[in-house]
Amino acid sequence: MGFIETMRSQGHAVESICRVLREQGCQIAARTYRSWKSASRVIAARTMSDAQVVDAVREAAWTTDHHGRRRLTPEGLYGRRKMTAYLRRTTVPDAAAGAVDRAMTTLGLVGVRRDKGTRTTIRAKDGIRAGDLLNRDFTAAAPNRVWVTDFTYVRTWAGFVYVAFIIDVFSQRIVAWHVAATMHTDLSRWSPEDLEAVALAVNNRPRKVLGWKTPAEAFTEQLQSLQ
Repeated sequence: MGFIETMRSQGHAVESICRVLREQGCQIAARTYRSWKSASRVIAARTMSDAQVVDAVREAAWTTDHHGRRRLTPEGLYGRRKMTAYLRRTTVPDAAAGAVDRAMTTLGLVGVRRDKGTRTTIRAKDGIRAGDLLNRDFTAAAPNRVWVTDFTYVRTWAGFVYVAFIIDVFSQRIVAWHVAATMHTDLSRWSPEDLEAVALAVNNRPRKVLGWKTPAEAFTEQLQSLQ
């Protein structure tokens, strides 16, 4: 708006100024400027409070050193809750959490978290890896010839749960899985009884479930594609 004011003082029309601004990627209409310029315009209380909080957060998050360069202060590493508490103690006693959240988003500030990330791949102390039984060849000629297992975690409302699952290499389907609230070794170890039960369940399922096709079905589909 200040730029439009300056151009108007030099004799340019508002419509022309707005058209040039839109060509440069700044989408603004002439009616928006006139509404802003109107003496009867009422500024919302939230707009004023948000502007006050943005100024307070900017002043708290950055400082200027003796070389004239702006640097991030320790308060600039605060998260939204700590920043809200800091502003209430210092410059803005009635700062709202939502206003601080919007201000930090506007200024591009993200708090530094000290909690440790969840890891599912932890190197053994002896440095010995599990043997590569497939020699990096993750292909199979038919279902139930090669199974692979993996281990991951899923975030839920109650925290993290850990999932170990078995995938059939041919059909790319999960044939079995275990879920637990803790990352213990027993979760990723499959007993012979478990594998036998999984194999029995897979073999008893219809072919359509796993996407298997008999030679007659494959031949029929080829004939239909040629028609």
